[in-house]
Amino acid sequence: MRKTYKGKYKVKNITKYKGDPTKVVYRSLWERQVFRWLEKNRSIAQWSSEEVVIPYLCETDRKVHRYFMDIFFETVDGKRYIIEIKPKVQTEPPKSKKKTKRFLTESITYTKNISKWKAAKKYADERNMKFEIWTEDTLKALGIKVLA
Repeated sequence: MRKTYKGKYKVKNITKYKGDPTKVVYRSLWERQVFRWLEKNRSIAQWSSEEVVIPYLCETDRKVHRYFMDIFFETVDGKRYIIEIKPKVQTEPPKSKKKTKRFLTESITYTKNISKWKAAKKYADERNMKFEIWTEDTLKALGIKVLA
């Protein structure tokens, strides 16, 4: 039986959570670890998960969709961030010499992600925020244990 890495997250420091603390869901172990880090980190004033929703025009179907940001947080000195958590391999264009079904699927997914990230960057810039994509390298640099 395949283990799932999704679940409800129980917010421990409710005063720090911006949004409904009873509806926090993690969609990967990395997200769960970041939630824990945000709650314990004294330099984080407030945080939320999937509370920031950004409309974006997807380049694959030319339709407007909604992008739910993995994380929003604000530091005690007022800096605000919106964060996407992705494996590093998914932040780079797929590489293949053959046009296999897998390559085509990965190419479409990458194109969708680029559309989302452009919209997120614009959204953040317009609101004096910073948009970042955190990979396993970022998590390790922050001292967040990367679970497999």
